[in-house]
Amino acid sequence: MKFKNFIVVAASSVMVLAVSAWLFFGTPAEFSFSERRELVQMPEFSLSSFKSGKFMTDFDKFSTDQLPLRDTLRTLKAYAAKYLFAQTDNNDIYVYNGYAAKMEAAENEESAENAAQKIKQIRDLYLKDNTGRVMFSVIPDKNCYLAEKSGHLTVNPEFFADKIAQANPEIGYIDISDLLDETDFYFTDTHWRQEKITDVAGRIAESFGITLSAEYEQKTLDIPFYGVYSGQSALPLDAEEIHYLTNDVLENCRVFDYQNNKETAVYDMEKAGGKDPYEMFLSGPISLVTIENPNASTDRELVIFRDSFGSSLAPLLAEGYAKITLADTRYIQPQILGKWIDFSRCDVLFIYSTLILNSSEMFK
Repeated sequence: MKFKNFIVVAASSVMVLAVSAWLFFGTPAEFSFSERRELVQMPEFSLSSFKSGKFMTDFDKFSTDQLPLRDTLRTLKAYAAKYLFAQTDNNDIYVYNGYAAKMEAAENEESAENAAQKIKQIRDLYLKDNTGRVMFSVIPDKNCYLAEKSGHLTVNPEFFADKIAQANPEIGYIDISDLLDETDFYFTDTHWRQEKITDVAGRIAESFGITLSAEYEQKTLDIPFYGVYSGQSALPLDAEEIHYLTNDVLENCRVFDYQNNKETAVYDMEKAGGKDPYEMFLSGPISLVTIENPNASTDRELVIFRDSFGSSLAPLLAEGYAKITLADTRYIQPQILGKWIDFSRCDVLFIYSTLILNSSEMFK
């Protein structure tokens, strides 16, 4: 019995020492491709941070992120949760009929009101004398369509639309929720499929008095796509394809990335081969980017305040505008946008997903 206890203690000690050596002497990973996020690095030690407890709190986060075989252990945990304990979700992510989605328990009223006020601040700052049309729209999350069928919790997109409308009665509302269902989204990712939202683009354009021909050639990215939920769920979800739409108009558009001060493309093939292939659409999360269309059917301009969903939507609106400017106020202060954008005559669209509106603290 004593020998058995000795073996258990010795094996445990060796494991602890091995993990400790890995953490202290190994080279920590900087990025988790499976989870699409930066990993916590070793905190800097100081006597004050040790006394306050901050060092140990940060070290705990570091050791969790840098744990050896972390992805393997996460997968084992996910399998146990799903198949051994019959849990319907893991870390609030579930899979139903092949679609991975994130459960949201309730609408965050404070966040919704904050988002509404952020829109109001932009309206008050730039749009009081604007002669164009100003509209807003809410993109329902995939979970909004799956939750009732799968038995999970979700949020109501109309809750956010009502909050924005109450704070901004001068701004018109474009309801697109009836044009979408779960099949319009990627299986493994949060985003919608560009080839599925030409009707959404058509309704938005029509609300601004623009008619789109919606004639495109569909192409397929030759890189397998594993969306953000593929890693976050820790389950081995199948790869899927990214399709994108193009035509002569889009191929002749000029795109400029103000954040990195360079010309780019509507579809950035360098980003397509990177850590997140969805970033191929207008080069991903850029604070300020413009699309200029020399062959536009009008001389009008559109400004879109958006999140990442807008990257794949904006090219579908380019046919009707000489210039489209996309501003992501998660990464740029609205107060400085007047340096680059003339708001006096342009149309303006605010369009955000419920995921962002329910976590609007990220807005500047």
